[in-house]
Amino acid sequence: MKKKNISPWFWIPTLYFAEGIPYFIVNNISVTMFTKMGVPNGEMALFTSLLYLPWTIKPLWSPFVDIIKTKRWWIITMQALMTIAFVLLTFSIPHPDTDIIQSIQTPISLFTFTLILFIITAFASATHDIAADGFYMLALNQQKQSFFVGIRSTFYRLSSIFGQGVLVFIAGLMETRLNNIPMAWQITLAVCAVMFAIITCYHLFFIPKPVEDAPRLNSETSDKAKKIIQEFGRTFATYFKKPGVWLAIIFMLLYRLPEAFLLKMVNPFLLGSIESGGLNLSTSEVGIIYGTIGVISLTIGGILGGIAASRWGLKKSLWPMAACMTLPCLTFVYLSTSIPSNVIIISGCVAIEQFGYGFGFTAYMLYMMYFSEGEFKTAHYAICTAFMALSMMIPGMFAGYLQEYLGYKAFFWMVIACCIATVIVTFLVKRKVATDYGLK
Repeated sequence: MKKKNISPWFWIPTLYFAEGIPYFIVNNISVTMFTKMGVPNGEMALFTSLLYLPWTIKPLWSPFVDIIKTKRWWIITMQALMTIAFVLLTFSIPHPDTDIIQSIQTPISLFTFTLILFIITAFASATHDIAADGFYMLALNQQKQSFFVGIRSTFYRLSSIFGQGVLVFIAGLMETRLNNIPMAWQITLAVCAVMFAIITCYHLFFIPKPVEDAPRLNSETSDKAKKIIQEFGRTFATYFKKPGVWLAIIFMLLYRLPEAFLLKMVNPFLLGSIESGGLNLSTSEVGIIYGTIGVISLTIGGILGGIAASRWGLKKSLWPMAACMTLPCLTFVYLSTSIPSNVIIISGCVAIEQFGYGFGFTAYMLYMMYFSEGEFKTAHYAICTAFMALSMMIPGMFAGYLQEYLGYKAFFWMVIACCIATVIVTFLVKRKVATDYGLK
């Protein structure tokens, strides 16, 4: 089998599954792990939000991935680097005393090396994203790109269920059987390391070598490389000269403000003790409720949101989708007030909130596409995604400290108050959007 003739079915599912796993480990599983290790919410939220930084600034080095080496080389190298990071994480997880964990007084400084490895994984994962998406466009013609776009999205979503659901469930199972939280997470990360090593070895043989995937930087093309970098600089300049750019940036930063605060505190709330205002669920229950039921609801919301947006267009979609982004946050006000013990009720509330988020997020994505229209559509959309990442990172940094100061019940009421920002920016942006944009 020649590597340039390998069927896309052999590598697209595994490539996009591998793209999602490190993202969810760094940004979601780390939250659960630090919470279970007894790290206070303030420090946990601050440092896990900072781990989001590489996805925020990845447009800055994307041109270098494009001109240095091949996309295939970047994919394999980044996967190998992440495998090594997962192995080192497995052997370096600290083991704080049970009393410290239970008192929620574990200092984040104990996890310094763990955080460094998470940062390395984050940068490698963000680089892998750039290379994988570029390789997808090089290795497939337009017809195949269109055909496999649903396949790649499906396997990325499956990686979300595996990362936030299956892996968290495994950790919870190990916690119960071993009665040792640090050891349980060590085993979970070992599973990640083995799985990623297998994927990396598999891709060595089954990712093709298309002729188009050639390094663009050599002694003969250095002038061309300089032009590429100059052009890259011009895309940033033209982005900030677009009409209404500052309103667009404010919209991208504030539309998701309630969800940005909420998402960082969902798992600590579900896992927290009754005394602290939490629901006292087990790790396995959180893996099933939030990592599986929640992700499925989020996906269904996104699919229905896409169908609705294609029928209504962006302008008509903005208000109903903004409502779906904000109103379901009330479910967590209810949960923090009533503290139900019924898993079905809790699952239903999480499902409603995640469905609303998935449905409401569609308008946000569609607006970024709308604002990116023009000569540098792809590059400008990449800059929009950087602001999207920033909109989640900054509120998340302070969410834990606010929760510790306010308590869960008042914190979730504060989240509802933040919905005012969503309403205001939606009102301002709606007047600027073309009536027919997004319609079939």
